[in-house]
Amino acid sequence: MKKLTEKQKKILDFIEDFLERESMAPTVYEIAQHFGIEPSTVFAHLHSLQQKKHLTRSSKARSIVLTRPRRKSHLLSFALPIPLLGRINAGLPCESNEFKEGEVYVSPELLERKGAKNAFALRVQGESMRDLGIYDADIVIVKQISAGDVKNSDIVVALVNNETTVKSYFSAPDNHLELRPANVAFQSQFYPASEVVIQGKVIGLNREY
Repeated sequence: MKKLTEKQKKILDFIEDFLERESMAPTVYEIAQHFGIEPSTVFAHLHSLQQKKHLTRSSKARSIVLTRPRRKSHLLSFALPIPLLGRINAGLPCESNEFKEGEVYVSPELLERKGAKNAFALRVQGESMRDLGIYDADIVIVKQISAGDVKNSDIVVALVNNETTVKSYFSAPDNHLELRPANVAFQSQFYPASEVVIQGKVIGLNREY
């Protein structure tokens, strides 16, 4: 793992102090103001820290989540580990490999907001969902739900004939289900509802840059 620079260490310490004090992450501009540097410089440092897997963030304000807090006792205050299970195909269904590869750290706010007490993560393989922003090697965060809780257009993890896939869910005539891709190069697949087990609903996504 690449070592942190002194400035990166100080930025992580500041973020952790801010989180502990304010119960929310600082903005890029608050970090810039604290260190007397330009926001563009902060963006560069945060990007490096993402690559070194010390934090995750999105384009939204106050979205920084520490994945390796320097004070280990505060880990659960900032990011929660969920199991990363094998790979899942985003093309045609592929053989399921439901073994734990490791852990993914996600914001506890995401899990609380989505009511995802039993969440897990899967690594996507393929490009059939790219038009919905899910690309090859992305990690999807999945909330375990039953078939009765699924709504049309939900992105789901489905088990079909002991194989898994990630697709958009739609009901179809004659008690069938449509698993719809988001890529014109792929076609929808239709199955009897009795042959499909909904393993969960996609509620988030992690991407490594």
